[in-house]
Amino acid sequence: MTDLVTEFRDGPTARRLAGAIAAATTQPWTIMEVCGGQTHAIMRYGLDELLPPEIELCHGPGCPVCVTPAETIDAAIALAGQPGVVLATFGDMMRVPGAADGDLIAARARGADVRIVHGPLDAVALAAAEPDLTVVFFAIGFETTAPAIALAARRARDLCLKNFCLLTALVLAPPAMSAIVAAPDNRVQGFLAPGHVATVAGGDAYAAFAAKWRMPVVVTGFEPLDILDGTLRLVRRLEAGAGGAEIQYDRAVTPAGNPTARTLVEGMFETVDAPWRGLGVIPASGLRLRPEWRDFDARTRFGLAEGAACATNRTNLTCRAAEVLRGAIKPPACPAFGTACAPDRPLGAPMASSEGACAAYHLYAVSER
Repeated sequence: MTDLVTEFRDGPTARRLAGAIAAATTQPWTIMEVCGGQTHAIMRYGLDELLPPEIELCHGPGCPVCVTPAETIDAAIALAGQPGVVLATFGDMMRVPGAADGDLIAARARGADVRIVHGPLDAVALAAAEPDLTVVFFAIGFETTAPAIALAARRARDLCLKNFCLLTALVLAPPAMSAIVAAPDNRVQGFLAPGHVATVAGGDAYAAFAAKWRMPVVVTGFEPLDILDGTLRLVRRLEAGAGGAEIQYDRAVTPAGNPTARTLVEGMFETVDAPWRGLGVIPASGLRLRPEWRDFDARTRFGLAEGAACATNRTNLTCRAAEVLRGAIKPPACPAFGTACAPDRPLGAPMASSEGACAAYHLYAVSER
């Protein structure tokens, strides 16, 4: 097992790739890695410091915890506070601030029944074990987690569980990339796309984006050599003026992705316009349960309205998390970073989430990059 890991963290190979990137670079380029897992690898291993000064890596909104709207957090808090309701959630969601009612930790301290689970099937098991309670699973995530959430709903239906439902905040990566490129202050010229999303959606999921925006995309893994190899491929495309999508993470990603998982998701969810924290409402970027599955929709069951996206942090105007999420600034540029905002007292979601860019910069003691 150790050899399988170190194979993708080999120092001499990393330096050779960095040298190849420097040799291929003739002008400045701004590249966005979409996923928070990639950001953490870059910060942990100092990969940005290996790159020539002409290459800037900026950080995208590929952390599902970070982009879940504050109003959706408030809806989760409100549900958890209702008698007979259990809110089952991933642990990362506990400290993400809402728009008005604090976070889920504070809600639990006030008496709300909030329980941390490791996955959606754990929430189904909880509903089966607690038939007198209604279990609402806080279903966040990208294309990667959508199949497991769909499987959980199907399992609940097979078990005839009437006390299980989903508060969904499922979003799709390519539309968010389009929103970033279309923004007036966009600086991004190429993308390192998240490999785990493409294991489900397929490398071809980025082909339409690359063609529309005439911008190169390289689907990349999460180890240091993955990221450096992906950056080299992207720089070569940028230098050649070539768009198109390419798969670097070919040990896990195929052009078609996982057809079984895609069929499961497409049969249960429909694509809708969706609110993103920091990015506003992005067309065709979310997944909502189809009408035949609405019995499992917490918004339908409890009469919740669809909330609008919170584009800024309403609780502290010094927090610039929205700009961090769209790659406009890096965490140290925020005046609250490391002072008013820290992992034990986060003002914004990118600091509260273990995958957030602000958390990565703080964890690896990065003050200026």
